Amino acid sequence: MSEQQLFKVTIDNITIEVPAGTTILNAARQIGGDVTPPAMCYYSKLEGSGGKCRTCLVEVSKGSEKDPRPMPKLIASCRTTVMDGMEVKNITSEKVVDARAGVVEFLLLNHPLDCPICDQAGECHLQDLSYDHGKEGTRYEFERRTFKKHDLGPYIQLHMTRCILCYRCVYTADQLSKERSHGVLDRGDHAQIATFIEKSLDNEFIGNVIDVCPVGALTDKTFRFKNRVWFLKPMDAHRDCPTCSGKVTLWNRGDEVYRVTARKDKWGEVEDWICNTCRFETKNTSDWVIEGPREIDRHSVIAQGHYQGSVGMHKPTETFAAVNAGRAPHLLMDIHSVSEVNKDSSL
Repeated sequence: MSEQQLFKVTIDNITIEVPAGTTILNAARQIGGDVTPPAMCYYSKLEGSGGKCRTCLVEVSKGSEKDPRPMPKLIASCRTTVMDGMEVKNITSEKVVDARAGVVEFLLLNHPLDCPICDQAGECHLQDLSYDHGKEGTRYEFERRTFKKHDLGPYIQLHMTRCILCYRCVYTADQLSKERSHGVLDRGDHAQIATFIEKSLDNEFIGNVIDVCPVGALTDKTFRFKNRVWFLKPMDAHRDCPTCSGKVTLWNRGDEVYRVTARKDKWGEVEDWICNTCRFETKNTSDWVIEGPREIDRHSVIAQGHYQGSVGMHKPTETFAAVNAGRAPHLLMDIHSVSEVNKDSSL
């Protein structure tokens, strides 16, 4: 059996060897950090995704060892495979930085400024992107495109006004369900995610479209307006589920489970698809086996809560005797011997 061919690729002056057929984006993800281009439409677990949002554009300053000519235009790193000896510029290219700012401005043309009321705030990829590359003002002088809110069944709310047409939810429904009930209707500035004659989305795995949505276009109706994610504690948990893996992230505040989501990696992609029963219908702590706090890898406000370690899992062990060299506290007056508040009236 022949060994897999490896190509050397240099991204922002960092050289790495990757198997032939690897995209520039995935090669950059192996390096990590700021070298990795953002991606709003690409999803490694969805076939056909990528190439639509243009946020992952990079500059190829050297095509390969055999053909060192640079590519004449910026290319989508999620759709372009590496060549041996290729040299790529991401954050080190002024062209890329300028183009990415233009793409973000385009994505925000019709996007409503409703982050204060959007349930995606705090874990929104577009929010992160606009913070890094967005501008304070807008040059757009025309009326923004708006849509009415749609209920896609009992669990999912569609805010088409927030949608950036990344197609992730369409690919998810197409590849996880037997029949896809929604898609992109119309063309141009009238294009929208919708169902034919207001059909409900009721597939057992359709809740995963909420997890793959990079903005707040598809939201969980069982969680809407109930809490902010940075006030909740993400906990890994599992249960014996006959339909899916049962491995989820619980979002708790105290003992109350506010929502259930699939576990995501540091790129914000789902590790295991979960079913609607786990996501929407098991909101009691007793339904789950708690494994421990979930480490949030992405640079998110959620990670500022420092829920790693033992927070929320064990009672604190710092008693007064432990911090006072084993000595008991000195009581000036024992209120229990004086007050009759807790005295049993039957005695």
